[in-house]
Amino acid sequence: MRPLPHRPRTARGLIGALLTALATVAALVAAAPAVQADTLICDQFGSTTIQGRYVVQNNRWGTSAPQCVTATDTGFRLTQADGSVPTNGAPKSYPSVFNGCHYTNCSPGTNLPARLSGIAGAPSSISYGYVGDAVYNASYDIWLDPTPKTDGVSQTEIMIWFNKVGPVQPIGSQVGTTTVGGRSWQVWTGSNGTNDVISFVAPSAIPSWSFDVMDFVRETVRRGMAQNSWYLTSVQAGFEPWQNGAGLAVNSFSSAVNLGDPGDPGNPGDPATACKVTYATNVWSGGFTADVTVTNTGSAPVDPWKLAFTLPSGQRITNAWNAGVTPSTGAVTATPLAHNARIAPGSGTTFGFQGTYSGSFSRPAGFSLNGTACS
Repeated sequence: MRPLPHRPRTARGLIGALLTALATVAALVAAAPAVQADTLICDQFGSTTIQGRYVVQNNRWGTSAPQCVTATDTGFRLTQADGSVPTNGAPKSYPSVFNGCHYTNCSPGTNLPARLSGIAGAPSSISYGYVGDAVYNASYDIWLDPTPKTDGVSQTEIMIWFNKVGPVQPIGSQVGTTTVGGRSWQVWTGSNGTNDVISFVAPSAIPSWSFDVMDFVRETVRRGMAQNSWYLTSVQAGFEPWQNGAGLAVNSFSSAVNLGDPGDPGNPGDPATACKVTYATNVWSGGFTADVTVTNTGSAPVDPWKLAFTLPSGQRITNAWNAGVTPSTGAVTATPLAHNARIAPGSGTTFGFQGTYSGSFSRPAGFSLNGTACS
């Protein structure tokens, strides 16, 4: 059978089709989330901001050999890490991403330093990328001080060793084992001459984890290396390389500090602030939408508002409406747009998002509005 002849389009029809295609492309571009361009940092103490809320720092202090990090939209990767130092001494550097304050460099919008007795929880999520041709540890640092310090070194450093490669060990000596956050850890304590250090060392590499920073803080207080009247000054995630290290990466990082009374989670924070959250979902295989309504049940307006919650493992936000929700996984924070920044007493606002999930679907365990736990 001969094919039917092709009917040519008129010039007007071609132009109309082209304009329709261009309009579709423009709409897709406008709807797509903004992606931050990667930023190369080679200055010794150079830094940049990611996600509008965290700071990535090169932080090379133990060697004169070149080191560069590339800050990504969700973390960073170590792109150059020349040279080596003895493995029985200090590492070359601590390239890292942090929430809080580091030598007066404070991350945007942070509520740190914060008194430990006034923190209801500090959910965090981290995903690491490891290499095998280097000597290093993957370390999550938690800094505590008797004062709300934003400069210099805090008094006690908590180090969580997610992984170590090569003949390196924490400062001091091992004093036992413990269970924190449902995991087993070796516990090391010592001093580097400037600050006290307690290290929790994983028996095998942990590639990613979502946890509450305050679990490690409470264990440190229990061991007498801090007090509840002290302050959490910063949380940081990165690497301590001794030899090489190019290719190491923090794939993603999130950190939130929910202020309130940890002993009374039903009524923390400012008594004038109270809230209720409803979370309505539509779930299908591998995907879901959530409509979140935040109601101000307190006696004063909330302006502006931030709603913090932790997505269950395996869930990722792909787009949102009526609010900005960042990051896309782990401990996230929803912030208002210009038209819904104020919630009057007795009133509420609704935003939503679409996402994907793996495994079984579940809802966030809790929400906090400007540091106050919601019912």
